[in-house]
Amino acid sequence: MNNFLNSVFEAHGGLKRWGELTKVNVTIVSGGKLFELQGQPQDGSPREMEVVLHQEHASMRPYGAPDQQTNFSTERIAIETVHGEVISERTGSIEILHNHMKSKGWDAIDRAYFNGYANWTYLTTPFFMSMPGMGLSQIAPWKEDGQSWEGIRVTFPPNIATHNQIQDFYFGEDFLLRRHDYFIDVAGDFPATQYVFDYREVNGIHLPTKRRAYKRSEDGSLMKEELMVYIDYSNIQFS
Repeated sequence: MNNFLNSVFEAHGGLKRWGELTKVNVTIVSGGKLFELQGQPQDGSPREMEVVLHQEHASMRPYGAPDQQTNFSTERIAIETVHGEVISERTGSIEILHNHMKSKGWDAIDRAYFNGYANWTYLTTPFFMSMPGMGLSQIAPWKEDGQSWEGIRVTFPPNIATHNQIQDFYFGEDFLLRRHDYFIDVAGDFPATQYVFDYREVNGIHLPTKRRAYKRSEDGSLMKEELMVYIDYSNIQFS
């Protein structure tokens, strides 16, 4: 397991390089059926996002208005002006904030919280697996289209906000991420599979710039008509 995980880290740029960096800034275009179903449709306008690498914090702008942005951390989510004036906020434990999102439909704060923890997870994969408290185990490979992808199951500690506690990550022969399986616990607990592709190397880090998440059937196959979330990253800068 350790040798495999080390190879995964190295393929994505290595823990040494990751430890030298503190944040990533990206232009993000995203949307999909999930946001429509939750009553918060997301348009395809580009937004600027900043993610802190070694603690769970993120922000996105514009959000709701040209001079507004989000401010996400695990126990607080706010919509603020770009000058830091709070427009609205919600605080509480991860459990409290998640439970609010499980009620029928989302508000703008719910969507901001989801965007924060989802993109933090995506933009720090696989390196977050080296953080304290992560439960890691190797699982059976996933076989698809004549390929076999080795899998790692992650059990997230309670101090990390994410989709659900147990998630599976599958890696190709080059040790790069190919597939991510999880449940959307804040939207009916439905199973989702996310495919990643179009890798780029930026500042020594290899990461996928396109993500497509679909509903997943019981046998693990995709429901291709159910594109729940799409994400494109560009203008990536690590610092």
